[in-house]
Amino acid sequence: MRRDFVFHLYNVEHDNFLNLLAKCPVDKRMVVPEGFNTSLYWHLGHVLRVTEFHVFDLGAQPTSLPQKYQDIFFYGTKATEWKEEQLAQLPAWDEMIDLLKEQREHLYNTFKDRLEEPVPENFKKAENFGELMLTTAAHLSNHNGVVAAMLQILQQK
Repeated sequence: MRRDFVFHLYNVEHDNFLNLLAKCPVDKRMVVPEGFNTSLYWHLGHVLRVTEFHVFDLGAQPTSLPQKYQDIFFYGTKATEWKEEQLAQLPAWDEMIDLLKEQREHLYNTFKDRLEEPVPENFKKAENFGELMLTTAAHLSNHNGVVAAMLQILQQK
């Protein structure tokens, strides 16, 4: 698998995600627009946690995010269902943006020479770290579309 291709694809989606989030006014980050059950804030935390899951967890590698990211932002969670104890644990937006930027560097430094390395059997049917990285890029692409739609609604109000 060509390293440059895999990381370029991921970086394009990562940059798009950061650019979209930068367009969100501070007072709209926690708003759940009509027709949605999550906020842009949730999408940011979710992308952080699921990226760790797709590459590190499925690849049987140590993860670096605190447990609260699992509890608040993982699959099946919704901003509309956060409990009081979860709201009290929410990390700051800027902290999560910094983590997202660091995560990109960490992914590259950890896997740049390991993309062909086999990974344990997983539900994604990925056979190596390169395929896990491609899964992550696809996940980011999906969130870019949702975030763009949410921003249009939020900016109209």
